[in-house]
Amino acid sequence: MNLNQEIARRRTFAIISHPDAGKTTLTEKLLLYGGAILLAGSVKARRAERSATSDWMKIEQERGISVTSTVLQFEYEGFRVNLLDTPGHQDFGEDTYRTLMAADAAIMLLDGGKGVEPVTEKLYAVCKMRQIPVFTFINKMDRPALEPLQLHDEIRAKLGLENTPFNWPIGNGPAFCGVVNRFSKEVTLFERQEAGSKEALARSASLDDPAVESRIGIEGIQKIREELQMLETMTLPLDLELVMSGQLSPVFFGSAVTNFGVEELLRAFLSMAPPPGPRQSDQGPIDPSSPFFSGFVFKTQANMDPRHRDRIAFIRVCSGKFEGGMETLNARSQKTVRLSNPKEFFGRERGTISEGYAGDVLGIMNQGQLQIGDSLSAGKVVRFPGIPRFSPEHFCILRCAPSARKAFNKGLDELLQEGAVQGLRDPAASGNDMILGAVGPLQFEVMQYRLKNEYRSDTSMDSMPYKIARWVSGSSEDLAALKGASTVRLVEDMNGHTVGLFRDIWSMESVVKNNPKLVFSPIAPTG
Repeated sequence: MNLNQEIARRRTFAIISHPDAGKTTLTEKLLLYGGAILLAGSVKARRAERSATSDWMKIEQERGISVTSTVLQFEYEGFRVNLLDTPGHQDFGEDTYRTLMAADAAIMLLDGGKGVEPVTEKLYAVCKMRQIPVFTFINKMDRPALEPLQLHDEIRAKLGLENTPFNWPIGNGPAFCGVVNRFSKEVTLFERQEAGSKEALARSASLDDPAVESRIGIEGIQKIREELQMLETMTLPLDLELVMSGQLSPVFFGSAVTNFGVEELLRAFLSMAPPPGPRQSDQGPIDPSSPFFSGFVFKTQANMDPRHRDRIAFIRVCSGKFEGGMETLNARSQKTVRLSNPKEFFGRERGTISEGYAGDVLGIMNQGQLQIGDSLSAGKVVRFPGIPRFSPEHFCILRCAPSARKAFNKGLDELLQEGAVQGLRDPAASGNDMILGAVGPLQFEVMQYRLKNEYRSDTSMDSMPYKIARWVSGSSEDLAALKGASTVRLVEDMNGHTVGLFRDIWSMESVVKNNPKLVFSPIAPTG
């Protein structure tokens, strides 16, 4: 294949959802139907049988939650699929945000019984900001669910997102037995199995097929016909231009745990989702078919292979062709980086690759020379927009025994580079204590767990009273003359930028008001 053909078959997307909507289950079932795994482990049986493919960290397997994003890459019917699995827990939202920066589309997963939930709203806002296409999968239709039209209205009301059903559910809760394609009018009927570890048994038919009548009855068929007719007047037509611009979301109904509707979602999504498109840079839009290689680092991860204490930088390819061993320039450091021994991923599993194209995600061994947001290119220098850090809302100090200081410092340094927890130092304080800040307190527990299990360093944690952080910029004279200094603690982040820590919103507002020459930002500078 030539360069354009390779790019055209790439699909790079993320799945976003509120916790417990079934994201890990849907991820595994997409892998099952994509032929990437032969047996899907249900979330309910995770502790007894096996862990989810995407949840590879020990703490994820023990607690049954996703705490880090992973990359799952596979081939399916001519498509090269890069599935970016993201954490669902709100305490890990910043990791999800960074992953969405590498995606070309998103599948938004909703619990049919709960509709649009708060974390989904926040993650959809990122997709809207980036104007990427969003496809909606309404899950758990095998349980009592809200009326489909109610869910349609809720997506419009809460998200401001026009949506149109691609298929329509037949039945609700225990009576849910299939879906009907709105456009072909083809019915897919499913057979329930004891476990959802294998593909669902299904048969396709028309609404006029006697088998359909015997399954759902004459009244059921009449109800479906009336609802489909109603949709023609109540919803927008499926306009692919609106879908590509993120203004219209196709909606699919199903049940990931029983596999109902998953194959329909996968096939339709891959046919409609966009291939990689142009990326904005300081050189203007970079077309994916540009002859030179370019990409950016959106994630780093330590200890994916604990036996080798490795660190991996995840690079999203934006243009050109990647070749193993090629030399690139890091726009931030202005240093040459050889991309040797590149890896492709399937959760924690990895394999060596020799080439890649726009849309692909590749892993490079990283000894600290690559940071989140770094732009890499060959042929000419390109800088893609930086990936900002957001204001932490929880703060603590981690301490270790003096005898474990060396391991503690090494572990802390490597884990902070992943970006989930931010390190802050007080230049005016004595000692080597580092203040840690995170969006959610569960991040600190993960940090302690990993320090103990990956670096053999036991720690104690002292919580701090601060609730708000703001990056402060201005002249050194204005910073030195800051009014209200007794109500703010000035520290520095790992890049030397000044950060103000506040106990509450009122003290922050007072300091901001009394220092009009200073700028207080909830987002860290990307330079």
